Amino acid sequence: MVVIGLAGGIGSGKSSVSQILEELGAVVFDADRVGHQIYLPGTEGWEAIVEAFGDDVVAPDGQIDRRALGGKVFGDPAEMTKLNGIAWPRIREKLADGIQEQLTAGAEVIVVDAAVLIEAGWTDLTDEVWVTTSPESQVIKRIQARNNLTEDQIRARIASQMSTEERVSHAHAVIENDSDLDELQRKVGALWQDRLVSKGLAGRNNG
Repeated sequence: MVVIGLAGGIGSGKSSVSQILEELGAVVFDADRVGHQIYLPGTEGWEAIVEAFGDDVVAPDGQIDRRALGGKVFGDPAEMTKLNGIAWPRIREKLADGIQEQLTAGAEVIVVDAAVLIEAGWTDLTDEVWVTTSPESQVIKRIQARNNLTEDQIRARIASQMSTEERVSHAHAVIENDSDLDELQRKVGALWQDRLVSKGLAGRNNG
């Protein structure tokens, strides 16, 4: 049994790697999806967010208006720190519970897919940290293809994240996504074989 933390910057291909690992047989926890659970009306997280940021972040249907919340925290480090202080411990708790449930159920490989894995201090939930990287020019093209953002906006988002160099310094393995999907699948498959199957941590017949 092994728990892998998968981290990577915006547009680096982390989600694609996560999907490939799931196809190979891993159980994947998406920290973004887990994070959405803490925003649900009636939860402790919802109440803490409304208390911290005001009723104007609540949509007419009672849900947290993520656009309104984002408008309060993006570009304001103090407000972002406040939000992270509410969200990160609650996401961590849910991730830890989910990991334990899967380990008890006999899962061989568990992946925690989390962009902020390192910043949030969740690496201690994992046995290994794998990091996806990609040339900035390719990152910009990928994000432009899926989001309505200008190049300057994309560069600002990249600059607001932990640097690739710092992220890589925490990694046990680095997946360089600098080609096409077939090549990415080959690289992830080789990593699965070398770091997991060869050590008896994953079955050869997964995927």
